Amino acid sequence: MPFETRQCQNCKNEFRIEPEDFAFYEKIKVPPPTWCPECRLIRRLSFRNERTLYRGQCARCGRSMISMFSPDKELIVYCRPCWWSDEWDGFEQGHDFDPVKPFLLQVHELFRRIPTMALHGLHSTIVNSDYTNMAGYLKNCYLLTHADYNENCAYGSFVMHSRDSIDNLMIDGCELCYENVNCRNSYQTFFSLDCEDCHNVYFSKNCVGCSNCLGCVNLRNKSYYIFNQPYTKETYEKAVQDYLPSSFKKWSDTNEKIQDFWIRYPAKYMHERRNVNVSGDYIYNCKNTHHSFIVTDAEDSRYCAFIVPSGLKDSYDLTHYGPNSELVVDSFQVGNHVSRIRFSWWAVTDVEDAEYSMFVTGCRNVLGCVGLKKRQYCILNKQYSKEEYEALRSRIIEQMNTTPYRDSEGHEYRYGEFFPSEMSPFAYNETTAQELFPLTEQEARQRGWAWKIVEKRDYQPTLSAEQLPDTIHEVTDSILNEIIGCSHEGKCNENCTTAFRIIPQEIEFYQKMNLPLPRLCPNCRHYQRIRQRNPLKLWHRKCMCGGDKSVHSINSGNIYTNQTTHFHQDQSCPNEFETSYAPDRPEIVYCESCYQSEVV
Repeated sequence: MPFETRQCQNCKNEFRIEPEDFAFYEKIKVPPPTWCPECRLIRRLSFRNERTLYRGQCARCGRSMISMFSPDKELIVYCRPCWWSDEWDGFEQGHDFDPVKPFLLQVHELFRRIPTMALHGLHSTIVNSDYTNMAGYLKNCYLLTHADYNENCAYGSFVMHSRDSIDNLMIDGCELCYENVNCRNSYQTFFSLDCEDCHNVYFSKNCVGCSNCLGCVNLRNKSYYIFNQPYTKETYEKAVQDYLPSSFKKWSDTNEKIQDFWIRYPAKYMHERRNVNVSGDYIYNCKNTHHSFIVTDAEDSRYCAFIVPSGLKDSYDLTHYGPNSELVVDSFQVGNHVSRIRFSWWAVTDVEDAEYSMFVTGCRNVLGCVGLKKRQYCILNKQYSKEEYEALRSRIIEQMNTTPYRDSEGHEYRYGEFFPSEMSPFAYNETTAQELFPLTEQEARQRGWAWKIVEKRDYQPTLSAEQLPDTIHEVTDSILNEIIGCSHEGKCNENCTTAFRIIPQEIEFYQKMNLPLPRLCPNCRHYQRIRQRNPLKLWHRKCMCGGDKSVHSINSGNIYTNQTTHFHQDQSCPNEFETSYAPDRPEIVYCESCYQSEVV
């Protein structure tokens, strides 16, 4: 079957459905999508509130808790221990299918009657880490999200197998690390991007196996380098003092210098290692995986994002989680030995053949179910025989196609579409969609999405960011009692909390690492890290290697002189690729061959 070009039902842009896509949809017995890949991703992300947390009270035990659901939501919210207990079962809320009412509306109404978790995660594996979400296997952690197997970590997202680290995004196997993005297996690494197997490294990018380096780019297995220049151990230890972030002023000066320095060197067209036949960005140990982002250990998959290690196979449009999963389509927060999951939200641990279901675990053959545990052949939480289930399932799919749900914007949701964003219990600016595809309030409302009006805070800063001491040595324990005003003062579009506190775990870390106090609230710091990571989009581009030097970089004017002769000699590189570096960005973007030729 040849490819087809279709028009997205949402944004009206054209998108392609490839022959291999049709083969997958036929294999899993679902129709091709009517929304383009980006609109499908945003729709799923509109159900993902990772970081906007509220104080609440468990509807079962009455204890105070932290919740991702604001108190004004008309939902039944349980704390994690109560939700995971065997003392309740959503089976009690089961009811008959109404052939007149749109099926998706019936699922949505059921969701509002069934207890939901205040925070996602396995409570039995979370020790002294209450302020964490979408996480497991944590000890002494604070405000970590999308995180597993960590100890003594705070303020981070996508943090895995790490210890004693603060303010990081996408780190794995790290210790004593601070303000890094996409680093792994590193120790005492600070303010760095895309580094691996590094030790005692500051302000560096794309370095592997390096130690005692500052402000470096594209180095391999080097020691005692400053801005890519070699030093002896003795001269390095003296010279590096001029750049170390021992004070806020020195951090600001060095950070400004390295931003200009980094873009003078070529960047590889994508972040990837140990792959076979892939496209997208931040892809590791994958095979035949395309148009995917931040994915590890996936095979024969497409349009996936935020997939943690442990194996994803033969899946399309899965966002978040994914270990030991196969045959998943257009679903969110799915994983841990699951198979044949269609258009569902949060189906984990031994789930098979789940469709349009939410918060199911250990289930088989369920459709439109919410909050069920270890059930099978259920529709809208009501039990059926195998024969009754299959007959009613066919009737429901026919009804979804003949009487589809229509949202407020007129989009039709026949069988084969994920839940409408207007059914999300979160406002757009509470979700990851706002982080990755930011909108103003007006833009969001024009597209039919809810917007959360930030409630006026009942506190006043006792100390402004400008009043903070320049060095950590000037800070006393009294800082723990201060309410510090964020430098952004709520004037940004980053869910600024306007003020923040320093916790004991932080000040101990800053003292140990000789780092100044932050001037931004945790949310604004998170958004600064997001900006250092490439977007979840692709553009078709040519390699910028022009022979003996790079071609002109549009927004920086940089020309990089190659250090070696490349395979294309003095001619421009003929290679083209899909990359997450937009054409108007200042980086010098090389294909893999040209980039590897320049790595030293």
